[in-house]
Order: sequence, then structure tokens, then C-alpha cells
Amino acid sequence: MTPKHIGFIMDGNGRWAQGKGMSRSMGYAHGLEALLKVAEACAKKGVQVISVYAFSTENIARPDEEQQAIFDVVARFNDNYDGDMRVIYMGDIDALPERVAQSVEHVERHTLNNKGMMMNVALNYGARDDIIHAAKLAYDAGDFTLQAFENNLSSGGLPPLDMIVRTGGEKRLSNFMLYEAAYAELVFLDKLWPDMTAEDVQFVLDEFSRRDRKFGK
Repeated sequence: MTPKHIGFIMDGNGRWAQGKGMSRSMGYAHGLEALLKVAEACAKKGVQVISVYAFSTENIARPDEEQQAIFDVVARFNDNYDGDMRVIYMGDIDALPERVAQSVEHVERHTLNNKGMMMNVALNYGARDDIIHAAKLAYDAGDFTLQAFENNLSSGGLPPLDMIVRTGGEKRLSNFMLYEAAYAELVFLDKLWPDMTAEDVQFVLDEFSRRDRKFGK
């Protein structure tokens, strides 16, 4: 059985670069190369959606140079992507530098009618803020139901999250899609994100197929 929706916490880019004698900032360009490999492998296996954690609301505390490197990679990808994925974003995009926000608007518009796998990028995103925002919208609309709440989440309209994969050896969710993770299968890999390959995608898919999903029953 292939999961419809996989979340990836792409951890280890900075450590990967440091381990190769580079600055931490250099790791993010290599991280994008790994992301494209992972996305291609997922699409070939029939995954419908991947959600990837690119920049959290807490990452704003990182050094300016590192933030700039992340935003540069994001903007270059958005401005130049010409594949068949549909690319969407979730998070507080308006609070980002204007050039980054404009690049997000461009790629979402450019890929709107694409028929390939969907890639949902969490950028300047935090799950706790998203939950509060969704709850407020539902309450203000006078429709404080489960369906209304879920529709107001940034992930509203996406299929349920089946699996979360975190690289880099850490074993926590770090404020990534907390509500959506309620019954997601979790896989933690010691491998640093830039080292991810299509073979690693096959490994996590095989692991998913071995899980007995009970959904609390």
C-alpha cells in the first residue's frame, strides 16, 4: 500500500555542509537537489502529495546569513521550476522578504494546472499558530465544527497525512503539522537530508507497508 500524503522534515542540511568543510549555508542548495530526487521518486511510486518543512516560524532566530541562504534557494527554485508538479505553499508568506513572497506567487500560478504530484512547502510555518488561526476562523464564522476547523487549516483540501519522515537523527516533530500528524506513521532516519536518495524513499515506503494502521481502534 502506497501512502497518499507524506510529510518530510528535511533536517541536517547545515550539519551536512559543516561535515564537508563548508559553511552551514552551503547545505541548503544541496538540500534542494535531494528534495528534487525525493520528489521524483515519490511521484514514480504513486504518492499524491508531499509536504516538506522548509522554514519554521522558529527558524527566524537563526543567523541572518543562514536565513538568506534558505530564502535564496527557495526563490531560485520558484522562479525557475518548470516540471509537472503542482507547487503550493503554507505559512505566513506575507511576512517574508518581498522577493520570496513574489516567487511563491509565481510558482503557485505557474504550476496551478499541472497534473503531476503536489508538493506542499511549509515556509515560515508553525503548526501551533496554524491551529489557533484555523480555530479562530471557524469560531468567527459561527461554524465551529470539526469539518470547518480542518478546512481552515493551511493543509485544508489535502488528503490526510499518512506518514512523516524526519532525517538528521532527531526524533521530534518540531511544530510540523501537529494536528495532521494524529495518525501519521513516523519514521526517523539518521541520514542527513542532502544524502537522501530514491533508495531511501523505497525504504520508507516499504516501512509504511509493514505498519499495522489501527487509527485508535
